[in-house]
Amino acid sequence: MWFGMGRLSLLMQKKTVAVRFPAVWLAEKIGGWSRHFGERLVLEDFEDSPRKGVPTVSLAKSLACLTDEPLSTDNQNAKSPSEQKRLIEVRIKKMVKARYLNEKFYDLMDVVIANADTLRDCYDLVRLNSHVELTTQTDNLCFSTMAKQITNGDFDIKENSVKMYEKSDQRQCLVLPNLKLRVIQEAVRVVLEVVYRPYFSKISHGCRSGRGHRSALRYVQKEIHNSDWWFTISMRKVADINVLSKLISVMEEKIQDFKLFKFIYQLFDAQVLNLVFGVFPKGHGLPQEGVLSPILMNIYLGMFDSEVTRMSLRYEGLGLGSNEEKGLEQPKLRWWFRRQIKKSGDSSKEKLEATEGNKLNVCRYMDEILVLVSGSRDVAMSLKSDILNFLMSSLHLDVENQMDPLAVDVNSHVLQFLGTSIQVRTREAEALRAVHKLKDKVQMFVSQKQEVWDSLTVRIGKKWLGWGLRRIKESEIKQLGLSTPILDHLSQFRKPGMKTDHWFKSLMKIWMQDVNAKIEADEEAILSKYIVEPVLPQDLRESFYNFRKHAMDYVSSESATTLELLKRYLTETRSEQQSNKKVIALEAPTSCIKSNLLSYGIVGLQGYPKHVSSLVLQDDELIICWFSGLIQRWLKWYSEFENFGYIKLLIIQCVRKSCTRTLGAKYQVPEELIEKNYDSELSCIPITDDLETEMASEPFGISYSFDNKEALSYGTCNSGLCLLSLSRVKVPSRVFNCFVMGCAAASPSMYTLHVKGRQRFPGWKTGFSSSIHPSLNRRRIGLCNRHVKALYLGQISLQSVEFGVLRKL
Repeated sequence: MWFGMGRLSLLMQKKTVAVRFPAVWLAEKIGGWSRHFGERLVLEDFEDSPRKGVPTVSLAKSLACLTDEPLSTDNQNAKSPSEQKRLIEVRIKKMVKARYLNEKFYDLMDVVIANADTLRDCYDLVRLNSHVELTTQTDNLCFSTMAKQITNGDFDIKENSVKMYEKSDQRQCLVLPNLKLRVIQEAVRVVLEVVYRPYFSKISHGCRSGRGHRSALRYVQKEIHNSDWWFTISMRKVADINVLSKLISVMEEKIQDFKLFKFIYQLFDAQVLNLVFGVFPKGHGLPQEGVLSPILMNIYLGMFDSEVTRMSLRYEGLGLGSNEEKGLEQPKLRWWFRRQIKKSGDSSKEKLEATEGNKLNVCRYMDEILVLVSGSRDVAMSLKSDILNFLMSSLHLDVENQMDPLAVDVNSHVLQFLGTSIQVRTREAEALRAVHKLKDKVQMFVSQKQEVWDSLTVRIGKKWLGWGLRRIKESEIKQLGLSTPILDHLSQFRKPGMKTDHWFKSLMKIWMQDVNAKIEADEEAILSKYIVEPVLPQDLRESFYNFRKHAMDYVSSESATTLELLKRYLTETRSEQQSNKKVIALEAPTSCIKSNLLSYGIVGLQGYPKHVSSLVLQDDELIICWFSGLIQRWLKWYSEFENFGYIKLLIIQCVRKSCTRTLGAKYQVPEELIEKNYDSELSCIPITDDLETEMASEPFGISYSFDNKEALSYGTCNSGLCLLSLSRVKVPSRVFNCFVMGCAAASPSMYTLHVKGRQRFPGWKTGFSSSIHPSLNRRRIGLCNRHVKALYLGQISLQSVEFGVLRKL
């Protein structure tokens, strides 16, 4: 029944549109639109400073956004996971800001964290981080009971965690939370980020909104100029009671909440709080890093960031350690304050002043620190000494690998930072770059021809082995009369009752000892080198050998034209060095990448691609996703690096061929048939012709703007590829659910996690996970097909897996 009509004029896209609505329906919807518009205001206004209250919204403004709101009551499904995370954090942020009074936050544990709505929102955050849709079935968690337990102090942390021991060394222990404790940790993390986000320094790049791994490298590459010395600082410290007490004392300056600090102490006593400086690289989604470690580490090392600002004031603004006149102190001090306010100077005067005197630049990503100093060596040594003294005396951290400051010269030193190689150089000339590109193409062409030669010779050798076995079996049949004097002579040494196959193997062992075949890498090399190649036509062998020799000589040596180009290039670089024009080049660690390709079974000892035996039993889609996930990581991380051309060669030569050979080994069919039948599925793994096109169109749906989302997906966008092998379940009738937190789907298979490398700090960024805790090696986990694919593609990390599920069943 219509009780009245309301006429509403709305301005949409510069057009006036008349819309009629029932008056009662309109009155009922006004409250919901007002609340929604209040959230929109908070979303659009991302100020980080605390506010006394939320501004009121008038009815006219609420009605103005009517056309942006769909008529359906539930539009949550239309939002992306990032938008849903933002909305959840905004709701918690409003609750946290309401507890701000007299420059401190009060009672966050009782009012905000121990709240059923907050815990339900944080449970949704855990599910979103686990790549689970919020519309699917949920776990049976009673959030009101959890809130009461937190308020009364009855929540038992030890009962809600599980200890994982290394099989060979019981001292290696890792304590991981279950789903309930993970939800509470997520609530504490969100609250602490709301409190401390406005106070973080601009030199900090880890686990922050608008900053991340790529922003740190971009800062090093583009924003640091005219530096004379640089060095990295490596720390190694497992947090003890001194570090934790120092951390709590710093947090008490902004927060007054005894229950929150007591809960952090309880996490530390239960060893669930894995606050470790150094030991393994951070931000890779490793289970041993934990959920609270990133924000607590940023809070703790925020004291270091403040000390760097004070050092910069002393050395730059006040000119400490410089030999210049005292009359220039005030201009330098004014320039220093302008530099702190502005991100970069635009005037020529500021650029001129920036090149004179001392200058300190620091880039910190979690516990990895890079320091660049402009000035004399004495100033660099003095700054390094001050930094080390502060870290060891004030922050109680152990500093290792105390390298001396290195001179920032062209092609002099290579530094490792954030898993990449950093080197100062000048841009290559176009002619020299063309020569290097030609060499890469020649090397790839030679490797392809060598692979064809080896495959054909091995095929002939295998046929020769089959023919030899058949010939011996035929000689045993006297009616055929095919025996020869040589076979008759050899049969005298045959033991009575020895079968023909065993006899043939014994003859092959004697022959291999005679030709000293142990020095060869494998059986295929023996067949190719000692059986097939000696009987091939001499002109064919010589032509191939000469081709390979000339090609390798070209690759390994510089021709006269290249030397002439180098002379011109060096002359140009000297003139650029005199004008202090330096370019910081970032390179992928190719040697570590090749060693990981070998350890994961993608290539053999000779560097040729092979099938990955651990993946053979898995589904075809999962096999392709495993290789596609590796390529996605390389394209995402190294697309702007100097040696990205070599990464493309690895994609073409190793990864794609290993994928086709893995599928071929699964079905025992040739590679050509796999390429033909799986043409559409293998399109996600690019080939030489379409790689540049796919890079220009963002292949695989990858977006290259990752920094703005790193605070919401910390550890996921940088997670490495792990290796899972299919495991046999001893009791097939037993049904397991997926071990991913928040997922209620059934797990059709069990998988074994393989740890391929030891924990090292700092670690190289190779695309593979090389720092998984050793206690998780060969652990069985149940995963649904959706999350196996998500883990391979890098959409989730190992932090989303609840490893203690089997112990509860």
